[in-house]
Amino acid sequence: MTPVVAVSGASGHIGGRVARLLSEAGLSTRLLGRNPDRIAAVPGGTPVRADFHDAESVGTALAGAHTFFFVSATESEHRATEQVAVVQAARQAGVERIVYLSFVGAAPDAVFTFGRDHWYTEQAIRAAGVEYTILRDNQYQDLIPQYAGEDGVIRGPAGDGAVAAVTRDDVAAAAAAVLTTAGHAGEIHELTGPRAFTLAEAAHMMTTEFGRHYTYVRETMDEAYASRAKYAAAPWEVDGWVTSYAAIAHGDLETVTDSVERLTGRPPLDFRDFLATVRR
Repeated sequence: MTPVVAVSGASGHIGGRVARLLSEAGLSTRLLGRNPDRIAAVPGGTPVRADFHDAESVGTALAGAHTFFFVSATESEHRATEQVAVVQAARQAGVERIVYLSFVGAAPDAVFTFGRDHWYTEQAIRAAGVEYTILRDNQYQDLIPQYAGEDGVIRGPAGDGAVAAVTRDDVAAAAAAVLTTAGHAGEIHELTGPRAFTLAEAAHMMTTEFGRHYTYVRETMDEAYASRAKYAAAPWEVDGWVTSYAAIAHGDLETVTDSVERLTGRPPLDFRDFLATVRR
């Protein structure tokens, strides 16, 4: 019997991409999501309901799966606790291997507050007694144009720090490579683009590629919280928004690695080249 690979977040950007790549590789997959009807059909894939708020549903969905590609849940106030429960459910369901999509700089005191959730999840995976691989991705190039407001201004407390952002396609390709090959047990792969750039440089590249003027305005931490107060979001959510920029200023996202090329056999896409694909 062919080992089954379970993919969480299968209706999302990364999980959906990975599901397609595994299907192309001829693997049998179980595609997990809160709403199975929203999961795109792929050959060899079986959509299954799994809600990270309900660990029992996760255990049921994972029963009989050999490998679990664990895409972290959408940010929430209790994400760390919920994801630890997901790890426990996977172990109890008999999963033998977990490949977890984490974030660079994951630590209990990470500047980026959401990065702390990843650290606690990583520790639970290490303690679960299963084979594991950790993939820590950088910020997504795909999201950086969305940082700009309607006025074309990127505002945040990133200072002059640089970010080695990576595309979702490159992250998915690296994950699929790990899932379809052996020899990654206990490894941590940091997935980045080919270079680090500042948000001012990002604004300049967006201006050149999109033909519209973009700028970056440095905010202080107080200014960042004040400018986001209009959204009336929960404090934990605003903390995540603001500290995603502060982590850049702190230098947590500037390291460039060759992990994508080593895993996939091709270099990761540069941000300028990514913008060209968006423009087309």
